[in-house]
Amino acid sequence: MINKATKEIVLKPSILVVDDEERIRDGCQRVLVQDGFEVATADCGAKGLEMIERQHFDIILLDLMMPSISGFDVLAQVKAQHPDSTIIVISGYATVEHSIEAMKRGAFDFIPKPFSPEQLRLMVAKAIEYTRALQDIANEKSRMRKLINRLSDGVMATDRDKRVVLCNPAFRRMVRYQEDVAIGRPAGEVLRSEQLEHLIDQTLAMPEEDFLELAEEWSPSRESGGPDLVYSARCLPFRDRLGRNVGAILVLHDITAMKRLDQVRSDFVSMVAHEVRSPLNSILAQIKVLSDGLAGPVSPKQNEILGRVSARIQGLVDLSSELLDLARIESGLILQEKEKLDLAQILREQSEFHRPRAESRSISLELIEGGPLKPVIANRRNVEEIVSNLLGNAVNYSPDGARIELSGAVENDYVRLSVKDTGFGISPEDQERIFAPFYRVKDEKTRMIVGTGLGLAIVKRIVEAHDGWLRVESEVGRGSTFHVYLPSADE
Repeated sequence: MINKATKEIVLKPSILVVDDEERIRDGCQRVLVQDGFEVATADCGAKGLEMIERQHFDIILLDLMMPSISGFDVLAQVKAQHPDSTIIVISGYATVEHSIEAMKRGAFDFIPKPFSPEQLRLMVAKAIEYTRALQDIANEKSRMRKLINRLSDGVMATDRDKRVVLCNPAFRRMVRYQEDVAIGRPAGEVLRSEQLEHLIDQTLAMPEEDFLELAEEWSPSRESGGPDLVYSARCLPFRDRLGRNVGAILVLHDITAMKRLDQVRSDFVSMVAHEVRSPLNSILAQIKVLSDGLAGPVSPKQNEILGRVSARIQGLVDLSSELLDLARIESGLILQEKEKLDLAQILREQSEFHRPRAESRSISLELIEGGPLKPVIANRRNVEEIVSNLLGNAVNYSPDGARIELSGAVENDYVRLSVKDTGFGISPEDQERIFAPFYRVKDEKTRMIVGTGLGLAIVKRIVEAHDGWLRVESEVGRGSTFHVYLPSADE
């Protein structure tokens, strides 16, 4: 069995046998060569070290009890010069305690004399698995390091003592750190920013029961008079499997261009707020005075007209408010704190809030509670807005007597929120366009429904800002189901 297993290995490791007994050297070489390995031998520790200096060996079978240079001395030098070589100690039964001591000093395992060919093959197979595992870890670390180093965002990680364990070139450029080495340095020496250092302090001091992503805007020019740049700084704790804080991860994203664009948007938003919303609210107040009869008697027909005018103006007020919300979300500059959220609680609160309006039209709104939901890292107000928009649309686009179901479930690494209705449904052509700003489905059943066409666009932007995604299932005349997927906090 072992023989077959070793022969299936594609990349054969090189093996060195260091033992002063000729029969042990020859026996090991004969068995392992039959299995297809490249095997070299040395009859003493000094010769073994000479060979190791000239050539790297993946696996070394090393006798401890040898004249001149002992196996312990060879082990120490190999571990110093070739730490990735796997060493198997060969020992007699009388020196098992020495073998255990050798393992404490870095040996992989030991095989006592006398041993059979099958025992040798088994031990070599175990060493190969171990070597491959180490290589896989090294390759994965190398790939991860290359990936992080190629990121345009700055990434720095610290340990619990605030010493830098990872710092990519983009981060060094952003904080203008030009020294040769950042790894191992105190974070304060690399950052040279009280604001960023305080952000890491807050993260490391975060209680184990909390898991928050702290977010701030940071500008180097505020602290050191550097370039007029603005960065989004986000910091979150790094925890082990027991939930203990073992470090912090700080990410910097350049938002300078977006910040300048946001200033232009802000000026426009201010103009809209002052020049549009304020006059419209004044008009609404005057219409209220007229409809209440405070300026004189109003006939039923006049009151009906005033009601329609008021509804239209209120629609414009809502449109201006939702335009402001959409502009803020699209700018990506509102750094809202994210926290670990219990979605089950949010679903219960939203279903209770929207139920009276649904029941006023004899629409059944039911919360389907299944198994426990994993928490998500998100902004509470944003998640509430997602659920509120979807439930509001379900009520608006369902006939009297319809049924709406709100539910949540865990799917792989995501938490899924679903709103299902038995309303008018959406045609396949419209399904491709409903998430575009201002687009509204209009047919003989929906043309009288008042809305801005921005609700689903806002939902889509919020979900994407939380690294999630959504999809819709719908059939005309049978209803629609909107699914929102948000990454679970475990990820």
